[in-house]
Amino acid sequence: MASLLVTLALSQGQAVADAYLATAGGQFNIPVKSMNAMRFQSVIHQQYDFSCGSAAVATLLTYSYNDPADEMKVFKWMWDHGDKPVIEKEGFSLLDMKNYLDAHGFAANGFRTSLRNLAKVNLPAIALIDFNGYMHFVVVKGVEQDEVLVGDPALGLRLISRKSFDAMWKKNGILFVITSGPGIKMAKASFNSIAEWDKVPRAPLAAAMQQQPSLGSFLLTLPRAGSF
Repeated sequence: MASLLVTLALSQGQAVADAYLATAGGQFNIPVKSMNAMRFQSVIHQQYDFSCGSAAVATLLTYSYNDPADEMKVFKWMWDHGDKPVIEKEGFSLLDMKNYLDAHGFAANGFRTSLRNLAKVNLPAIALIDFNGYMHFVVVKGVEQDEVLVGDPALGLRLISRKSFDAMWKKNGILFVITSGPGIKMAKASFNSIAEWDKVPRAPLAAAMQQQPSLGSFLLTLPRAGSF
C-alpha cells in the first residue's frame, strides 16, 4: 500500500498556505486555502446575527456590479434611515435595501417570480429564505436545472439543490433585483458564469496534479497491485 505524508503549514487566521504531500508516486507542493477563505471569495461575511441584509447588499454591489461596498457602511445607512424598532426585532427588510440602492444610483425592486425567469433575465438577485426557522437573506448567483449557486452571508458560497432552495424560498417567493444602474452589464456577465461556479470549494489534489504535470503525477494515477 502506498504511503501518504501530508504536511500543512497554515497558522491560525492564515487564509492561504502550501501543503507538502509525499506519496510513493511522487511529491507535490499544493497551494491550499482554508475552507472558510474559499467560501468567502465572492461573498461578504455578515458581522452580526441580524446583518445578513446589509451583507447581501454589499455582496451584490461588490461582486456583481463592481461597486465595492463596505457592509458596515451599508448597515449604518440602512439603520439610520430605517425603522429602528422593527430592525431590532426583525432585521433589515427589502424596503430598507431598496431605499439604500435608490439613494446610491440603483433602481431595484422585488418580484414574485420564478428561478427560471431569473435565469432568463440573467441577473443576480437577493432572496429571503427560511433557514431552519430563521429568515435569512442570500444572493442568488446562478441557477442550473438541479442546483442554485448561493452567496450566503453566513455560510459563504454554496450549492443548494433546486428542491431544497424552493422549499426554503417559496413561502416568500420574491426575488429582489437591481433593474438599472451602473454595472448592469457586468452583473449580467457574472450571473451563472463558469468562473463563479468554479469558486465553490473543491478538493485541491486534482488541481495540483493539473498544475504540476510530471512523472510523479502520472505514477500517482496508475492502479496499484490489487486495485482490480
